[in-house]
Amino acid sequence: MRTVNPEQHARKRAKILQAAAEEFAVNGVDGTSTAGICRRAGIGSGTLFHYFPTKRDIVHALFRDDLARNAEVHPRVLRADAEQGFDLLVGHLLAELANPLTPGLAATAVLQANRDPEFAEILTTDTERTHEVLTGLLRRMADDGGYRLALPADRLARWIQKLVDAAYLMAGDPGFDAEVESAELRRVIARLVGGPSA
Repeated sequence: MRTVNPEQHARKRAKILQAAAEEFAVNGVDGTSTAGICRRAGIGSGTLFHYFPTKRDIVHALFRDDLARNAEVHPRVLRADAEQGFDLLVGHLLAELANPLTPGLAATAVLQANRDPEFAEILTTDTERTHEVLTGLLRRMADDGGYRLALPADRLARWIQKLVDAAYLMAGDPGFDAEVESAELRRVIARLVGGPSA
């Protein structure tokens, strides 16, 4: 029986997912073939199917990995001072805006969620956990830091998430500048969060 090298396995898996992300971003899920992923990853179809039996499995793995990084950030921001934690979380949520794959992958996620209930549940679970964390930070900012929130913390957290989602959907627009858009969105969020009372 052949021994599997975990590091080599993880590297190859990551290489496949990177190739798939590039294919999905350009061609969408329906326009991407497993042969195209194999070509881009420099592997044979047998290797691909060893890691991922179906294209749907690839989509799920790609986004699960990304959402796992969100889960890793949540405890860190909750341990921080509320204002610092909030700033870290907003920065994390906006971090991929400059990634050239973002527009295509955002479209991929929307399309897949509309036809794949299991995938939609993956996204919903992440959205709800992020909402809980944002709400908790905003409540602490209001209660302990005297911030004058424009809306109740849970409603404001939801609006912030919707604004971030909108930024990702805009990322493919002509003339989109991630640095400018992120700065503008941060200013909008700052207005909604208010500031500490004097």
